[in-house]
Amino acid sequence: MAVENGRSSAVSGGGGDGDGDGDGDGGDIYHLPEGCIANVLSLTSPRDASRLSVVGTVFRSAAESDAVWDRFLPPDYRDIISRSSDGPESINVGSKKELYLYLCDHPFFIDGGTKSFSLEKRSGKKCYMLAARSLAIIWADTPRYWRWIPLPESRFSEVAELLEVCWFDISGKINTSMLSPDTNYAAYFVFTMKSRTYGFDRQSAEGAVGISGHERKPQTVFLDPEAARRHMYQIVPRRLGLLNQMADILRRGVNPPPSENNIQARYPQQRSDGWIEVELGEFFVKRGQDIELEMSLTEVKVGNWKSGLVVEGIEIRPKER
Repeated sequence: MAVENGRSSAVSGGGGDGDGDGDGDGGDIYHLPEGCIANVLSLTSPRDASRLSVVGTVFRSAAESDAVWDRFLPPDYRDIISRSSDGPESINVGSKKELYLYLCDHPFFIDGGTKSFSLEKRSGKKCYMLAARSLAIIWADTPRYWRWIPLPESRFSEVAELLEVCWFDISGKINTSMLSPDTNYAAYFVFTMKSRTYGFDRQSAEGAVGISGHERKPQTVFLDPEAARRHMYQIVPRRLGLLNQMADILRRGVNPPPSENNIQARYPQQRSDGWIEVELGEFFVKRGQDIELEMSLTEVKVGNWKSGLVVEGIEIRPKER
């Protein structure tokens, strides 16, 4: 590498013609071997690799290579695919990039169809959904309270329809060794509602995520899609009153009384697949951690009978902190 005036010619781009294909006569980055560029790209992220593929011909070739996309796939992806209910041969792809994109866009069933597995496209982190059949649902096997039905819009063969219960208690478990390490995960209760639903409109439930067998910090969860709008109307006037009270306190120059603990409620959101979800809580998975994670949703107020909810499952996916 030539050195002129005390600096390398590579610093200035090597005198290339700027077309991004490395046709200049210097030692710029475009003259690096494709394998070297592929190794660098594999240390970034799927999103970055896709963006860098437009830099030039060598980058594009490297960004499409199996060496790059094999690093973006989970280390145990072969073992997970072998647990597919349809068999590994059902995934017919030609390259590691095609496999990565397939696993992002086509959740497939594992463990006898009781779970679905997919990848988060942005990061390649592992995502799971626990089917209703794999959850612990109180009274689920009592036809008077619940029934199991097929729904064409569900990814699973059957879902749980709530007929009528007073004691609403659902939980699921997953081992952290199945999840991506050093990742913040959140659990989401996935459901829909029949045309005739009652018992959830004005009553909140309790969601929790944490280590199985240990005390878990609960949070307030609403299942009624109209709850957010209704509570906003209740909160705004109350906050206006508090603001007026605070202004009066400041004018009088006295210390305000301690405020009540502000518990952030979780409200349901519409999903792109037509179902509804609400977050139950989150948990950070440490590298090397091998513990059982439990997620739960309960509403056990005496006398509050509930009906009309249809449960698809609980989804566990990465969440930015």
